[in-house]
Amino acid sequence: MASGETTTAELNDSLNDVLGSARIVAEHIGVVKNLCDFQRLGEGMGLDWKEIDLAKLTAYTIPETQWENNPQQISDTPRTITPYMVSIQTIITDRVYRTIDKKTLAKMTALNQNAVERKIDLDGITVFDGGTSIAGAGVVLTSGHCSAAVAQIQGNATEKGPDPISIVMHGYQVRALQNELLAGVGTYPIPEGATAEVFRKGYSLPIAGATVFVDGNITIDSSDDAKGGCFSKMGIIYVQGKGPWVEVDRLANFGGGASRTHHRVEYAYGTRPTAALWVKELYSDASTPSS
Repeated sequence: MASGETTTAELNDSLNDVLGSARIVAEHIGVVKNLCDFQRLGEGMGLDWKEIDLAKLTAYTIPETQWENNPQQISDTPRTITPYMVSIQTIITDRVYRTIDKKTLAKMTALNQNAVERKIDLDGITVFDGGTSIAGAGVVLTSGHCSAAVAQIQGNATEKGPDPISIVMHGYQVRALQNELLAGVGTYPIPEGATAEVFRKGYSLPIAGATVFVDGNITIDSSDDAKGGCFSKMGIIYVQGKGPWVEVDRLANFGGGASRTHHRVEYAYGTRPTAALWVKELYSDASTPSS
């Protein structure tokens, strides 16, 4: 018979494993969908969301003594966006539900929605690829690149892009703008104003009237470059078909019983009048900051 004190080390196999807490791996919050023109495809409206563009008409001078006989023809051009379905499926056995810690179980319910929202944001980010590219691979982004994008949206001869205009970039791209503004810190005194504000709070200033947003879902490629975007709200359309919904069915013959969950949504992005006019891609260096 053993002698000595009885501690948890001796009775380790008899201890219940109880979690103090559980957490979901932190996600980057998507922003693109919320900055677009939101349209809903309601029930009974078919598979496609449709919009008509009416072309400009031309007025002309008519002398007092001339008969007017130059009617201007009105023409229309359709725009069609077809929402597609996105789904995530999970299968969880009844045994998991019976034995898993309730703290973990409570967190699991949010994972499906997080996956769907990330997918929606990533699809929105890909829309930037259709816009005219500004800056370029390996180029350090500046406020001049951003203001050029705004100017191209507002000043093109075809059709002015309406406000509001948003700039969405990876945080490392925004850091380049911050470095541009803080270049004199340590050499010159910092007066109150934009520089002092950015030094204290980080970069959150508008550029040429466009609001800057950080989206960590933007991919940094193997060359340390990233593709952000500058766009008019009316330039990107987010069309939602059936809103997020959940379906659960029983699998009685799997693993002693299980629940199969499908989390789904219907949506699609589109551009107006064309991506090249009201959407600009901000393609630039996004190296990991080190100083």
